[in-house]
This record gives sequence, C-alpha cells and structure tokens, in this order.
Amino acid sequence: MKLSVIVGVLLIALGAVGLVYKGFSYESRETVAKIGPIEATAETTKEVPIPEVLSIVAIVVGIGVIAIGARK
Repeated sequence: MKLSVIVGVLLIALGAVGLVYKGFSYESRETVAKIGPIEATAETTKEVPIPEVLSIVAIVVGIGVIAIGARK
C-alpha cells in the first residue's frame, strides 16, 4: 500500500473522529496558594473543542491525497 493512501486514510479517520467527538477534556492540578511548606492545590477540568471546519478540511485533504496518490 502506498504511503499517500495510508496518510489519506488517517486524515479521513481523524476528521471523522473530530466530527463525532467535537472535542476532549483533561484534568490538571494547579497550585492555588503556597505558604511556606503548605501548598493548596485545585484540580480543574479543561475542555478543548475541535472545530468542525478543521475536521471537514482533514477529510477533504485526505480524499485529495488518496486521489493524487492513486494517479501516480
């Protein structure tokens, strides 16, 4: 299998996953206050959205890469 076909399929798959999940979240610990040896930390959940346009562009580029790779 050609490298261009593999890259195209990966781009299409990533674009589809981005359209389905629309983002992801993760937890992080942040130091709120530090007084001498005592620390106060807080866990916060942050969300990272995946723009729909980016997912659609990934799918279109993946199709284009596959089409160009099939020609050669």
